[in-house]
Amino acid sequence: MSRLDVEYDIRRDIRNNPIEREIDRVRQRELWRSGAVGVCLVAVLLFSAWQHFELLRHGYEIEQMEQDRALELELNRHLRLEIETLRSLRRIEQIATEELNLLAPTPAEAQVIERIVPAAPPDRSVVVSRDSATPAGRRP
Repeated sequence: MSRLDVEYDIRRDIRNNPIEREIDRVRQRELWRSGAVGVCLVAVLLFSAWQHFELLRHGYEIEQMEQDRALELELNRHLRLEIETLRSLRRIEQIATEELNLLAPTPAEAQVIERIVPAAPPDRSVVVSRDSATPAGRRP
């Protein structure tokens, strides 16, 4: 083998024509099906994760609202106690005598006013209308 033979083998023009492949329709359908199933699974997983985190967020919101409600109930109780303290007759009397320099009336000066409660209305069976009290055909 001579040097010329080696160069010829190296320089020989070898045609690498592109190979045309036929598209395998069955395999392509399987690929699309697998992709669609994968996308559906990812969508389901994302939806369930979203629901889970929304549930957690609502749980935290409910807990915060319960704490706020407890604080508001405590504030309401405190304010009701303060209202009752301010309405105390002993406190009002003390302010009237000490700060306003008012005097308590003597028994001779005091006048007791009684509230008169109106009588309850009679039952409907007792009340008679004017038309039914007179006999038919007569006018009073």
